Amino acid sequence: MKSTSLLARTALAGALVSLSLACAAQAQQAPAAVDGAPVLVPAVRAAHAARATMLASTRAGERIVAVGDHGVVLLSDDGGRSHRQARQVPVDVALTSVSFIDARQGWAAGHWGVILHTTDGGETWQVQRSDAAHDRPLFAVHFFDEKQGVAVGLWSLVLRTDDGGAHWQSVELAPPPGGKRADLNLFGLFADARGQLFAPGERGMVLRSGDKGRSWSYMPTGYAGSFWSGIAGPGGTLLVAGLRGSMYRSLDDGGSWQRVDTHTESSITALAGAGSKIVAVGLNGLVLNSEDGGASFAASTREDRLPLTSVVLDGQGHAAMYSRQGVVARAGDKDPSAR
Repeated sequence: MKSTSLLARTALAGALVSLSLACAAQAQQAPAAVDGAPVLVPAVRAAHAARATMLASTRAGERIVAVGDHGVVLLSDDGGRSHRQARQVPVDVALTSVSFIDARQGWAAGHWGVILHTTDGGETWQVQRSDAAHDRPLFAVHFFDEKQGVAVGLWSLVLRTDDGGAHWQSVELAPPPGGKRADLNLFGLFADARGQLFAPGERGMVLRSGDKGRSWSYMPTGYAGSFWSGIAGPGGTLLVAGLRGSMYRSLDDGGSWQRVDTHTESSITALAGAGSKIVAVGLNGLVLNSEDGGASFAASTREDRLPLTSVVLDGQGHAAMYSRQGVVARAGDKDPSAR
């Protein structure tokens, strides 16, 4: 069996990075074949699915789709108040990212290089890609439209597709400034209103592509730690965040970056936005709120101090949150459970 601490091995910045990566994309194992490679078996439908570690979430039209441990996919049609498990997911590995282009068509990515596709709003999924020969996880996936998509992951792994995921091609990156080889872990993907794609990663680096993932340039921020999430805010604002409460902001397409005071040293795992409202979540129950497009944030800590891993906003700016303990109950809601 492969070790379930894969991300601890991939984190190159020390013990704290390993801990936070475990929250951002916790490694799990599938049943092993004789040669040690995983057998991709369907995710189990379980009554306690809403308490599984959830690692990413997004909107599919009005629906919220969240993905996580052991191939669990949760669907909510009431803004995150209640969830049910997807009917059919063909893998039992950790899913680390999810991207939808409309209410029905979406993709999810995760460990063992898995990429899944759905055409019914997340109810059922099909495998488009897996790589059982190499335990090289994907940490993020983003689709621009029904044809063009990008996925990134361990050790500068970049994949792109022009046919909706039927075929994926590797993109070779140049070494980062001062480096001898391209070996950064790339933890996120987000696009701005002009279609520029950004990938936050290790060593304070953000990568940018203006041609939908075909070529990339490095954008140093002046920070030495890891970024795990990012967002394009209003007016072309870019925000990236990660280790020890670090958040950086750019107003010039990443040409220059300024540190944002987050009033915390808890690591930030995810950001979401709706208009000028931006919400960030992180370890130790950290919640950051901005009403000015990310220029400033007010910090608070949940009493339960849950290790928050993902957040998604509805059209009114209400937040649905997810954690290593599963769905986070909204104020006034009952304890979440999946059907």
